[in-house]
Amino acid sequence: MASAREAESDNDSDGEASEDPERRALDYVSRVLSTVTLQDKASHPPHTLPMEAQDGILHCGLDLKKSPITVEDGEVSSLLLLPLELIIHILSFLDARFILGVLPLVCRTLKDIVSEKMTWRVRVQKRVISNFPVVERDNFDWPSACIELEEQLSHWSDSQKPEHFSLAEGHYASVDAVLLLQDGSVCVSGSRDRNVCLWNLRNLGKDQEKVMVKPLGREKTGTHKGWAWSLAACENRVCSGSWDSTMKIWDIGAEGQLLQDIKGRAAILCLAYLPDILVAGSYDKRVSVYDPRASSPLIKSRKIHSSPVLSLAADDRHIVSGSEDRTLVVFDRRVNAVLQRIQLDNYLFCMSYEAPQLWAGDNQGLIHVYGSHGGTFQHLRCFDVGHRSQVTGIWQSAGALYTTSTDKTMKVHIPTDPPRTLGTQTHISVVNGVSVSGHTVAAASGGHTVEIWRFPE
Repeated sequence: MASAREAESDNDSDGEASEDPERRALDYVSRVLSTVTLQDKASHPPHTLPMEAQDGILHCGLDLKKSPITVEDGEVSSLLLLPLELIIHILSFLDARFILGVLPLVCRTLKDIVSEKMTWRVRVQKRVISNFPVVERDNFDWPSACIELEEQLSHWSDSQKPEHFSLAEGHYASVDAVLLLQDGSVCVSGSRDRNVCLWNLRNLGKDQEKVMVKPLGREKTGTHKGWAWSLAACENRVCSGSWDSTMKIWDIGAEGQLLQDIKGRAAILCLAYLPDILVAGSYDKRVSVYDPRASSPLIKSRKIHSSPVLSLAADDRHIVSGSEDRTLVVFDRRVNAVLQRIQLDNYLFCMSYEAPQLWAGDNQGLIHVYGSHGGTFQHLRCFDVGHRSQVTGIWQSAGALYTTSTDKTMKVHIPTDPPRTLGTQTHISVVNGVSVSGHTVAAASGGHTVEIWRFPE
């Protein structure tokens, strides 16, 4: 007798057509990842919705024209007698990490200034002269965002360029997925040569022969029996998804030991990995949810799209999926039902999500920003950051934004409204994805390589 989990997963089942996975993968790439320069972007100009001004000076209750101290404070440094606006200007010449770590120890007044959100908002506004962030959550960490943004500006300035390494010894076919772990000291890559490779980036620039640790798995024919297409991580566990319809979970802390082999119904095109669930988007239009800790890991599998699922994002409340059918579907995990189905002009090929903002790249080279408020998602912004064909990878944090494309570039931005592009890294082949951790950036190359940029500590 089928279990409740299995019964739910088969409610909308339709058998997978019998077809060679390699041929299906080639047809998919030809259809979805054509590198022809796009001609119709002009017919879909970037659009925006009205947004309130985000000037930190206008939204704070403090008076920048007055000193932050009061008469009762007694004898104080003459610096603190200056208007708050001048004090913040003086602090702008100091390193943000120094301000956050040292000044609160000096006196109570400086501690209050450093802990005030407005101090950091004004500092950021003077740096970027643009709306930032595009979507602000209630508990937005302004000091951390400011530190990350200033480091991003410094890392890609004309006076300071990162070290660049091209790792060419691991794969002999296009690299389609890349993932950084352990603060950028470990890299995992997936390729059309069917291998998932583990890289030790601690040896970069020291002993190049020890950079590639090994291909994962024990099979001589490769890690998978089909193209290794997608990667996702939860702590030191990495899941690789393949065109052979399987997901394999690896323990990177145990030198890539295989923990679990999960059989899906169709090619696994995208993954999201959380502590309690593994979510897979597949070629057969399904979004499937697994619990890798269970002996029967499949929880539910639903065909909520009419075309292959290309991109996924998830948190403890939502599962968001984008499909070639040009829809964005929001699934509410708490009520176990589809919450929203948003029809799009183009399909979303990649996502980067941290509530309440979702950044996504589409097949026309455009970047979209969605905000989640009150449990629903709203399209807020559409940006043209200069890509001439599909956006294949996107990585966004509070102070940094990276995008890759089949136009053979990786672009570096700060996530303002609109994004400010700091630089463009041009490659000899298409760039299929990007990952960032610590002081390291990794990109997956169609030229059989993993490209690494590393900043000084």
